[in-house]
Amino acid sequence: MFKTEFAQPYFLLLLLLLPIWAYLWFRQRKTYFANFRFSTTQGLSAAPRTFKTHFRWLPQLLRLLCLACVIVALARPQLPMQAADITAEGIDIVLSLDESGSMMARDFKPDRFEASKKVAAEFIAMRADDRIGLVSFAGESYTRCPLTTDHVVLTDLLAETQMGMLAGGTAIGMGLANAARCLKNSKAKSRVIILLTDGVNDGGYIQPSQAVEMVKKMGLCVYTIGVGTKGLAEVPTDAIDARGERIFTMGRTEIDEQLLKYIAEQCNGKYFRAIDEAALKDIYAEIDKLERSKIQSTSIKRYEEHFAPWLFSALFLLFCELVLQVWVFRSVLD
Repeated sequence: MFKTEFAQPYFLLLLLLLPIWAYLWFRQRKTYFANFRFSTTQGLSAAPRTFKTHFRWLPQLLRLLCLACVIVALARPQLPMQAADITAEGIDIVLSLDESGSMMARDFKPDRFEASKKVAAEFIAMRADDRIGLVSFAGESYTRCPLTTDHVVLTDLLAETQMGMLAGGTAIGMGLANAARCLKNSKAKSRVIILLTDGVNDGGYIQPSQAVEMVKKMGLCVYTIGVGTKGLAEVPTDAIDARGERIFTMGRTEIDEQLLKYIAEQCNGKYFRAIDEAALKDIYAEIDKLERSKIQSTSIKRYEEHFAPWLFSALFLLFCELVLQVWVFRSVLD
């Protein structure tokens, strides 16, 4: 059986004042002055003693009990519910997602970009206890969402990310540097960047080698993912057909795997190649297993508030006192 606890137990000290108040009230009764004066009360001694005579003190007792219930309610009695064990992973993760034009290639369904967003959302759902941020890059880089535990907002922002919102190109160095900047003030035990791209670095004012040196100084871990089939894929062109839709043609996938391997090796991570959506899911699942360094297990108590019954009891006792004072004993209220 659960033991009652009080959130604000110092209010219970007020209960010590109630006996003093009761003593002063009964003592004061002896000093009351009658509204009518008699030469003698000897003739009243033979008068019958009724219920009202015997229980004249009852309204005051109800008032004392009412005050006692109010004091207990103020102390906020609580019943501790089942303790919940919380395991803190101590991991901050930033997803750096390529949104250059080549991510529209249709070797993934419906294309590389949408498939990458879908799998990234599933990965976020698996990391409920971690802070996760989102960075996107093309010819420049932009922080879509800083580190947060509000994964609902993060997933919504990921879903709203569209192609063509950034300048053209593939600035891998910018995407890596911006992700590192998001982790600059992180105090987590493990700080991770997952960089996903399907191209070759061809822009940005921060070169990949410069970004790697920045990441190494910060002690971050970087997992790199190259997205695209090995061989020919249906890739977008700059041409538009009569219906206003982009024309696609078969082309060869170009991924700078040497650069992505270099980034991963220098930053204590690992390089992966995703040739389809199933492989991409497996990669995220492997990263999920690699980054499971549990550092703290805490137990928290959840409480169920029980002040309401005491408050309702106080109101009921107050109502009973008023009824007795006004209709039974027919006296003017103190």
